[in-house]
Amino acid sequence: MATIQVEERFIDNGNGHALSSYWYRPSHEPAGVVLIAPAMGVPQRFYTDFANWLADRGYLAVTFDYLGMGRSRQVPLRQLKVDILDWGRHDCSAVLAAATEAADGLPLYWIGHSVGAQILPLVNGHERLTRIVTIAAGSGYWRENSPQIRNKAWLLWHGLAPVLTAVAGYFPGGRIGAVGDLPAGVIRQWRRWCLHPEYLVGVEGEPMRQAFDAVRTPLTSLSFSDDEMMSARNTESLHGFYRSAPKTMLRLAPAEVGATRIGHFGFFRRGFADSLWSRWLLPELTPAEQRTVA
Repeated sequence: MATIQVEERFIDNGNGHALSSYWYRPSHEPAGVVLIAPAMGVPQRFYTDFANWLADRGYLAVTFDYLGMGRSRQVPLRQLKVDILDWGRHDCSAVLAAATEAADGLPLYWIGHSVGAQILPLVNGHERLTRIVTIAAGSGYWRENSPQIRNKAWLLWHGLAPVLTAVAGYFPGGRIGAVGDLPAGVIRQWRRWCLHPEYLVGVEGEPMRQAFDAVRTPLTSLSFSDDEMMSARNTESLHGFYRSAPKTMLRLAPAEVGATRIGHFGFFRRGFADSLWSRWLLPELTPAEQRTVA
């Protein structure tokens, strides 16, 4: 196996904070740069195996933590004034700018896991992307959530989230096994989105709708029939906002890849390197003229 170099870089998010990012470099000139935008409450270390796999296949892979998450959590969350829009406009924009500079004309890919696919329209420079791949991404509107969590979502948004956030000054999700610890501004904004049938577009209004319309980069969605959070309707709703982007929608059942479970987080597990990463993702990171016709 080729030697992979891993480097932590702290990036100025342009709003007075430093973000932790990890850069996984192949041993030779990369074929492209892949930026992995994490899900809500998920630290970048969760994507380590996946990033190493990408680097082993010749891509420069970049992971990062949103402000307040993982290694970008540098002050107590109750002191942090940030919301999800800030994550997109500042954090993601800063990391994408660094990745664009590193790409230096090479193909540049965005892999958005859950919320990492929802906030892409807010990211400055997204028009430079070669392709967008969304993983287990949907709208989050609670009435359209998968049946397994619909009742839990109601309890979260109408009880636990507002009460615990008011008491603690942030959302202590890690203590109750729900999402993870989140800044107050993040959980309160996310709550408003999840209670609206049109999710973030319904709450943030016409500017958000126009931001989605401005995304014209080809987009591939990979979703999973056993996703305990995102139903097929959630996925259709979110991607329906991307009205100007050429879209390929792929929804897989675990049995199609020889598995009993994938769920909301399973795609990034090392055990799916052959069945999902190589079979379904890698072709999306290959220019059309280089793809092998089966």
